[in-house]
Amino acid sequence: MLHKRYRLVKDKDFAKVAHYGQKAYSSEFNLKWIKNNQPCSRWGIIVSLKVDKKAVVRNKIKRRLRAILRENIDSLVSGLDVIIITKDQIKKLDYSQLKKIFLEILDKNNLIIRQK
Repeated sequence: MLHKRYRLVKDKDFAKVAHYGQKAYSSEFNLKWIKNNQPCSRWGIIVSLKVDKKAVVRNKIKRRLRAILRENIDSLVSGLDVIIITKDQIKKLDYSQLKKIFLEILDKNNLIIRQK
């Protein structure tokens, strides 16, 4: 599980990021982020009923995204609040495809620290 200090949980924090944050889009999910003046980044994942009616499927998507974040936590930019808003197309991806697309979007928007 992603440690609590890395999780975005309060409604007011989600609302702040959703309203004022920078945006990135793909066919599988949207990203929104904003600076948070803290030493670490906090991540929130939204998987709505529009993605799937079954809680099992929604939770599986959240678990996969958290696993990707956990594996790459050291290479992610710190000091941000980030929301991942999933779309219906995310159900069609297996773990490796999801990881590839997710990391590409993060890299394209400079949310990953580049290794030299």
